[in-house]
Amino acid sequence: MQGTAGGPQADPSDRYGVREERLLTGATVITAVRTVASVVLAATAAYEQSLTLLVVALGVYWVGDMLDGFYARVRDCETRIGAVLDIMCDRLNAAAFYIGLAWLQPDLSPAIFVYLAEFMVIDCFLSIAFLAWPIRSPNYFFVVDRTIWLWNWSKPAKAVNSALFAVLLLVTGWMWVGLVIATALLVLKCVSLRRLAQIGLPVPGAAG
Repeated sequence: MQGTAGGPQADPSDRYGVREERLLTGATVITAVRTVASVVLAATAAYEQSLTLLVVALGVYWVGDMLDGFYARVRDCETRIGAVLDIMCDRLNAAAFYIGLAWLQPDLSPAIFVYLAEFMVIDCFLSIAFLAWPIRSPNYFFVVDRTIWLWNWSKPAKAVNSALFAVLLLVTGWMWVGLVIATALLVLKCVSLRRLAQIGLPVPGAAG
């Protein structure tokens, strides 16, 4: 259904709409466990100067991030609280890994810090913007704007935004290529942010 703010309105159906919220679910427990485990591993890796342990921390983060989402969908316990917690914990895990990588391989720092600016700030704002609509997480943002969803939360977009950059740095160590990719991601996020601004975030009670 077309909205009046330049994009389709969110579908408040049972599948995508808001339901009663609980903080403690199986999915949020998985999120908490994978976050603590990954951060502890990353801190230990930095302390022991171990790139192998840092890669293990990244693997725990990725596997746990896939597992909490899978559990939430299968057990039908997706909540907006859980989505926000997942978004915040993703940033903590990413920061722990990439700061650890910059500590171990300082030559990669320019690419890493451009990526962190994109992921920690702009992508974070884009991700929590779903709260302005009655949808459970950014994964359902296609009911608001399919283009923004394709660029940011479709499966290919998620792979490029997280896995590709980390794997490229770890496998090749090519800082300049990493910097180009991080800059391209930053530009894409800024374009997404501009499109979101054109759509506008609905403000409760503003009408009339």
